[in-house]
Amino acid sequence: MLVNQAVITGKGAAKGRTPEEIDQIRTILRSRFDDLSTEYDQAVAENQKLRLVEIGDSAGDDQADSGSKTAERDAATSLLRTLLDRRTQAEHAMHRLDEGTYGNCEGCHNPIPVERLEIFPSATTCVHCKQNRERRAG
Repeated sequence: MLVNQAVITGKGAAKGRTPEEIDQIRTILRSRFDDLSTEYDQAVAENQKLRLVEIGDSAGDDQADSGSKTAERDAATSLLRTLLDRRTQAEHAMHRLDEGTYGNCEGCHNPIPVERLEIFPSATTCVHCKQNRERRAG
């Protein structure tokens, strides 16, 4: 199994994880980071095209046209923020792997369940701590 509930100790070492497993986790996280970087760069380029079209094509717009363009711009900006956030999460997970803290919750320091890490390799909290943070923020 790629990700397990072993407690990580030391610089990049893990009880129950082989160096090959750690390398495999790092490869998955790096690939995720690279994919998100590519997607982010493409979204930035699309956003720039959208803005150029808006600048050159805004004469004669009525309220509906202006509203549609504003909604498109807001959606594009939201996508950029989401991609940047997800990329930052992957980068943070790689840093935690290097530190030897990957797989442990940043809140309670208990191991993050295997199922959570398999679905979301960038997870830094267990489900319980994540829910507590969301309740406090909401």
